[in-house]
Amino acid sequence: MTPPAFPVFSLRVMRRVLVALALTLVPAISHAAEWDIDQLMRGLAQIHSGHARFVEKKFIAMLDRPVESSGELFYTAPDRLEKRTIKPKPESMTVDAGTLVIERGRQKHRLQLQDYPELAAFIDSIRGTLAGDRKALERNSQMSLEGTAGRWTLQLLPLDEKMQAVVTRIRISGVRYAVRSIEITQADGDSSLMLIEKLTTP
Repeated sequence: MTPPAFPVFSLRVMRRVLVALALTLVPAISHAAEWDIDQLMRGLAQIHSGHARFVEKKFIAMLDRPVESSGELFYTAPDRLEKRTIKPKPESMTVDAGTLVIERGRQKHRLQLQDYPELAAFIDSIRGTLAGDRKALERNSQMSLEGTAGRWTLQLLPLDEKMQAVVTRIRISGVRYAVRSIEITQADGDSSLMLIEKLTTP
């Protein structure tokens, strides 16, 4: 049976799913002198849940000013991500196991990730980061880590051609095991920058 056509709105959804990375915000964990991807992954793997506030700016070529939104983020290991946008308009996005649900007002869109391999690979990259699963990340992205435990940036370059047609680069910056910002560069030249502030652990 042929899966349904990939919906236009889901391209935007893929970018939004990335904000769930913000939920890795937790108090700093003690670290050794050596700092590398393995150590970062081990620290992230210790995080079982998170709650954060976000402010996101989207830079769109056809607009003179960035579009700003804000709200809250939630993560529950191993595979539940939720983004609740409060301003400018209420909206929610939830990824739970193999299902993605988008709610805007009375509209509700539900996707089964198995029907959209490129979207599934994208989301698995996010969940792989949250879970500290290096093998899962390497299936979907080329990774590189810059900086030190005190200030680092993890870069993810999508390997899948269909993903590359939407997102060319993801840069996640943080301090020890706390994510502070997420920058996404799209293939069409648009980009987004999210700043994250930790709240409390649910």
